[in-house]
Amino acid sequence: MARKRPRIPAQRRHGASTRAIHAGEDRARYADSITTPIVQTSTYAFKDSKEIAAYTRGGKERFEYGRYGNPTEQVAQRRLAALEGAEDCVVSSSGMSAIITTILALVRSGDHIVITDDAYKKTLEFCSAYLQRFGVSCTIVPFGDYDAIEAAVGRHTRLIFSESPTNPYLNIFDLERLEDIAGKHKVLTVIDSTFATPINQRPLEWGVDLVMHSCTKYMGGHNDILAGAVLGRRELIEEIRALHKAIGGVIDPHCCYLLLRGLKTFAVRMAVHNATAMKVAEFLEGHRCVKRVYYPGLPSHRHHEIAKAQMTGFGGVVTFDIAGPLAMAKRFLDALKLCYIAPSLGGVETLITHPATVSYYTHTRKQRYALGITDSLIRLAVGIEDADDIIADLDQALKRTGKARRAKKT
Repeated sequence: MARKRPRIPAQRRHGASTRAIHAGEDRARYADSITTPIVQTSTYAFKDSKEIAAYTRGGKERFEYGRYGNPTEQVAQRRLAALEGAEDCVVSSSGMSAIITTILALVRSGDHIVITDDAYKKTLEFCSAYLQRFGVSCTIVPFGDYDAIEAAVGRHTRLIFSESPTNPYLNIFDLERLEDIAGKHKVLTVIDSTFATPINQRPLEWGVDLVMHSCTKYMGGHNDILAGAVLGRRELIEEIRALHKAIGGVIDPHCCYLLLRGLKTFAVRMAVHNATAMKVAEFLEGHRCVKRVYYPGLPSHRHHEIAKAQMTGFGGVVTFDIAGPLAMAKRFLDALKLCYIAPSLGGVETLITHPATVSYYTHTRKQRYALGITDSLIRLAVGIEDADDIIADLDQALKRTGKARRAKKT
């Protein structure tokens, strides 16, 4: 069956790079500055009592207190909304702050949510361990099992939460099938699209209600900020904003400035991430020291056809299984010279991590394997260095590891 065309907004929009540079800004800025100024203040003064009344009674638009809004923050929200094609946006102090605030704002005691088992570890932890304290139940279903997702939806289900692509296997959620289920049962849908970014995928155009991003990653782009965002229809965002103001997970003005600065080069950086990651994935898939590569741009990925249908690029993360036991994986990491061993992703530097010993070090081997986190699994966050240099570093480390393995056998 042919896939439906995504719901693209009717209004004409500038290109992604133009929006990443200009969207959300007023043409005239303080002191004729080209860049958005950092309004570094926690509170705002009223001229007199009349201005107070105009604000509190007359609805005059202005700023009052830092937790309720900031001019630099406002520009960042407008720009992100323009990039995602959303009506509104709330930015937070981290991606997890955005996720938790969004879920708590939308559910009530007695509600139920459905979440897929391939979601981010901390998101799953919050939903399974903490939501019950608020009288909200949670069902975790296998990613990609759409029958199980639909079977889990009941009369008290408020929302379905998933990611696309997921971490670390880069599984792709069929957004069309998700919306068919959600529309049938009249539940909200929330997609964490951090790994895709709005350059590569815009879930709102497929009918998804809310999109989440860890702006710490590709949007900031330089491994120097923590930030998160939720985007979607204005009425839903207003619900989330109200709780956001009360909880206080606000992003500071200087961080907003760095986010805006990162967004200036967002589109061009993503083009390099996409192209370089594809080259790296193809190289790794042909290497004798690699057992398997997980990258949605490769025909070997189980969701390649879905990715081609609903994405315009495949992102900068490549996951692979190295040939050999845990000791070989560690030896490979230790042999790298250009790639940094570090968590996170989306920055200009290439980062590499070993989930078994970093993210899942508290789990037993049996628990890890049940989650698909094997001893040999490696996640590579490709930066924007020259592709040949990244590949050369991986190649020399793999060859050194392979030699050590062969020497051990003999």
